[in-house]
Amino acid sequence: MLLHGFPEFWWAWRHQLIELANAGFRAVAVDLRGYGESDKPPRGYDLWTLAGDASGLIRALGERKADVIGHGCGGLIGWTLTALHPRLVRSLVVLNTPHPLALRRAVWADPAGQGRAVGRYALGFQLPWQPERWLRADGAAGVERIMRAWSGRGWVAAPEFTEVVHRNRAAMLIPGVAHSALEYYRWAMRSQFRPDGHRFASEISRPIELPVLQVHGADDPYLLERTARESDRWAHHRAYRVLSGCGHFPHQEAPHATTRLITDFLGGPG
Repeated sequence: MLLHGFPEFWWAWRHQLIELANAGFRAVAVDLRGYGESDKPPRGYDLWTLAGDASGLIRALGERKADVIGHGCGGLIGWTLTALHPRLVRSLVVLNTPHPLALRRAVWADPAGQGRAVGRYALGFQLPWQPERWLRADGAAGVERIMRAWSGRGWVAAPEFTEVVHRNRAAMLIPGVAHSALEYYRWAMRSQFRPDGHRFASEISRPIELPVLQVHGADDPYLLERTARESDRWAHHRAYRVLSGCGHFPHQEAPHATTRLITDFLGGPG
């Protein structure tokens, strides 16, 4: 089960869907709550609920367990799902996603590095309505600005990048998507100061005992590689790989290398 990040939708996994299917897996990529063609309710953009969405999807697909692959906010959902519903997860793969508590800690402990990298976007996203207008203005030009800023230089110069940006801009213009996508950031920021955030941190603080593969683009300027490395205390059986020349989107920037790491880790269909 493949869970996309911001500002993407299910199509971000187009390469992995084909290669995982060719390797014998049943591969499913979904639009997360609020994205693409999924429902866009006014609430439920907290990691508790989003992990519940993912657990319900595994059951709805008729599976007892799933290998969960997540990127960005999809990776945060993957970490949370594995911590809260371990019986539904066979293994976890996260791309450019530190453990939620590693990220929280780094924002405060490394204010000039990870704090600045996240705060540049997350703080601005806390404002009402203005961030939505910025994302949607000029045909969702904000999506292109973000993807250019977060990507490795080689991918930005590649011909494919133009199509990727076009599709993601179009997906952000679907009514309700911009607001829903930003609600993820609003809960993540505000929950740190509320009781539900403290309860959440306590619930996911137990180390994961399932196999975990963490892949990170070395040149990600948004979720820093040094932050991702600090996730080992929450994953007792972790393999960690860094892809040089990649920014925040390794599944798109280096799809074949990324998928090869995933399939080697998974071994074969369970």
